[in-house]
Amino acid sequence: MRVLITGATGWIGSALVPELLGAGHQVVGLARSDASAAALAAAGAEVRRGSLDDLDVLGAAAADSDGVAHLAFKHDVAFGQGDFAAAATADRRAVETIGAALAGSDRPFTIASGTVGIAPPGRVATEADGLGTFPLLPEGPRARQATALYTLSLAATGVRSSVVRLAPTTHGDGDQGFMATLIAVAREKGLAGYIGDGANRWPAGHRLDAARLFRLALEKAPAGSVLHANADEGVPIREIAEVIGRHLGVPAASVSPEDAPAHFGWLAAFIGADAPASSAATRELLGWEPTQPGLLEDLDKGHYFGG
Repeated sequence: MRVLITGATGWIGSALVPELLGAGHQVVGLARSDASAAALAAAGAEVRRGSLDDLDVLGAAAADSDGVAHLAFKHDVAFGQGDFAAAATADRRAVETIGAALAGSDRPFTIASGTVGIAPPGRVATEADGLGTFPLLPEGPRARQATALYTLSLAATGVRSSVVRLAPTTHGDGDQGFMATLIAVAREKGLAGYIGDGANRWPAGHRLDAARLFRLALEKAPAGSVLHANADEGVPIREIAEVIGRHLGVPAASVSPEDAPAHFGWLAAFIGADAPASSAATRELLGWEPTQPGLLEDLDKGHYFGG
């Protein structure tokens, strides 16, 4: 297949490019900067210059492909500028443009989504959850989940659409996400913290396993599939904090809910969530089996701490 990837130089995209090339596919990466274009060319991908706002470019590139993986999102706008609504709107327009370009072709179209907020706190979320409304999510993330539902609806228009839900921690060497932030907070505060008793759980998956799942989704996921890319169903935050504390030489201890915003900053909104998720249906559907280290083992390898 000739696969178009948006976000091809991002955290997951940069793993998906070699995954697809290694499986014999051609890759076209959408690049909005000279640096991204150079990285894609060096990786062996074809470069298409443009951004999520260049809808004519995006539509033409999708129409010229045998399948599309949409991984890009305006994180700089959503988090750097604090305008999640604008980022979600741009994401929706990009998905609509790609969907229109692929309509009636039975070609695959897969996008990245998330597992958080799709089920009530404490219940293990499955691939069958999150197919209605999302009252537990703020407005911005709720709009992005609505775009995931729209993607699934494209199955009725002759698009082999699928949604790959990523865990809040998609880890690996080079990760600058939640784990890196949590470690930075522990360094700054001299304390590896967790909220309350720390029994709340986060699902987690390795970026290389996630990249393989995106490839399988493109190759053989049935239209309208929901897929979960987590290997760990739920890792207690206290256990994560204990590993971090051991590597940094600082104590692991509880932080009260009242003190959490001052201690964790923006991460406080997530660190107390209990959001386990299963990937059993995904494994059965596509034969996907994670082969990379789980989160605690990956943390123990030391690369998150400069080791």
